Amino acid sequence: MPHTPEPPIPDLTAVIARNRPRFRTATEFVEAAMREAILGGTLPAGAPLRQEELAAAFGVSRMPVREALRQLEARALVEFHPHRGAVVAAISAEDSADIGTIRTALEPAALRLSLPKLTAEDLALAAELLAEMDGEADPGRMGELNRRFHMTLYARAGRPRLLALVEQHLAAADRYLRFQFVALGYQSRSQDDHYALLAACRSGDADAACAIVIDHVTAAEKKLTAFLTKPG
Repeated sequence: MPHTPEPPIPDLTAVIARNRPRFRTATEFVEAAMREAILGGTLPAGAPLRQEELAAAFGVSRMPVREALRQLEARALVEFHPHRGAVVAAISAEDSADIGTIRTALEPAALRLSLPKLTAEDLALAAELLAEMDGEADPGRMGELNRRFHMTLYARAGRPRLLALVEQHLAAADRYLRFQFVALGYQSRSQDDHYALLAACRSGDADAACAIVIDHVTAAEKKLTAFLTKPG
């Protein structure tokens, strides 16, 4: 069977020209231009990102291209696959909605079981995680802190299988969370929800806490779906 050559990367000339004067380092320049190209659709989902071709297109060495690709991976915009290398990540409204539906079913159940058993130390740890999130600019680190915050509040549920499913789907949602921070600037609303959730847990109000979790997940999913399905 004849080998089918991979398609060349799309023409990035316009994106490169817009970004070239704006950044001091080659890595910043490449990362910003490629982020714009991915979010704007110039680089579609699944497009191969071969370092040699990108270095030639940007007029830089492979090192800043490699660093830029790793930064884009942390922002859930690029994936690395064995034998294929880097490709533009597929971000799907359908997958996001599926994960959101599962989360709104599982997380309130875990929280309702856990909340009466939360200790002062648990609540203090959750508050520390929120404070760290307030000052965190890296989307990859934000995703980790977000998972730890939620799992801290659910950890006393006493249902290992339920918690394993919750953590699995929080991990699946992480790439969408990072994408939202990059594409939509959603961090402020997300943190407001987190602080409201922590306050409800501190007061022992399970109904309010569960309602906040459902609204938190649903609102984020709707905002992302609107972005991903808008024309153009």
